[in-house]
Amino acid sequence: MIKWIQNIFFKETQPDEMKFLIVGLGNIGAEYENTRHNIGFDVVDEIASRNQATFKIDTHGSIAEFSFKGKKVVLLKPSTYMNLSGKAVQYWMTKLKIDKENLLVIVDDLHLDLGATRLRDKGSDGGHNGLKDIGSVLGNHQYYRLRVGIGKDFHPGQQVRFVLGKWLPKEKDEVVSVISKAADIALDFVAIGFKFTIQKLSKTNP
Repeated sequence: MIKWIQNIFFKETQPDEMKFLIVGLGNIGAEYENTRHNIGFDVVDEIASRNQATFKIDTHGSIAEFSFKGKKVVLLKPSTYMNLSGKAVQYWMTKLKIDKENLLVIVDDLHLDLGATRLRDKGSDGGHNGLKDIGSVLGNHQYYRLRVGIGKDFHPGQQVRFVLGKWLPKEKDEVVSVISKAADIALDFVAIGFKFTIQKLSKTNP
């Protein structure tokens, strides 16, 4: 009897799993699939696949949940379109009571070469409308973001067309590789935190 009571008490008083929100930025709709601007969606799809998590349509986006290294991870693909990404991020941070320290936004970056990644704890929006809206809604740009390079092989005046364009067949292998790399970084962020993930990256990419 005493052991049974102890077990019940132990279960009831266990702290909740630490929660993380990983947001992949992109635009919904078939016309945007496999485009450079949607690589954030592709990365969270990869994370979900590795952890047998399934997305379901919910308020302001599609959500997938799983446990990783004793922590609860929520993946979000906003359905608000890129320019209103902050609305979805704020809604789910509030609903799930997730601290900003446990938020990671994954975004495309045309200032980085295809295959390159950058994990940062703050910075400007760099002209990216998704980051601009998130910063506006959260009140500042001091949140973790993982920038995934998509290259900048376009002529002057063709930036929008390039960003919204689909990957070229010759880019396929590099795209698959960087999506996998970004997924690794995001999961490290959950498992060991920003500081140690940065240290790990500095050793592998001196």
